[in-house]
Amino acid sequence: MSDLATRDCVPCRGGVPPLQDEKIAELLSELNGWEVISAHHLKKTYKFEDFRAALAFVNRVGELAESQGHHPDLRFGWGYCEISIWTHKIDGLTESDFILAAKIDLTLP
Repeated sequence: MSDLATRDCVPCRGGVPPLQDEKIAELLSELNGWEVISAHHLKKTYKFEDFRAALAFVNRVGELAESQGHHPDLRFGWGYCEISIWTHKIDGLTESDFILAAKIDLTLP
C-alpha cells in the first residue's frame, strides 16, 4: 500500500500553484496504473466483468470522495469506470489528488 493511501485529502482554498513536473513524477511513482495528462489531471480506467460491478465500484468511490471532501470526475458504463482527478480550485494537480487516487485503488474488491 502506498503511503499516500494512509493520508487524508486537504481542502484547497486556492491561491497555491499547481504541482510542477518534478513533484508530479515523484508522487506518480507511488501510484499504480495512473497517468498524468498534460500536467493537469490524473486519469485511470478500471475494467469490470459487467455493469453491476462497475456501478458498485462507482458507489464506493463516491462514498470515499464524500468522506475526503475531494471529488473526481467519473465516467462509467458496462464493464468500465474512467476516473479523472484534479483540483478544480487551482485548475491543476495538488498532493490531495494523488492521495485520493491511492485511496481509490484500495476500494477495489
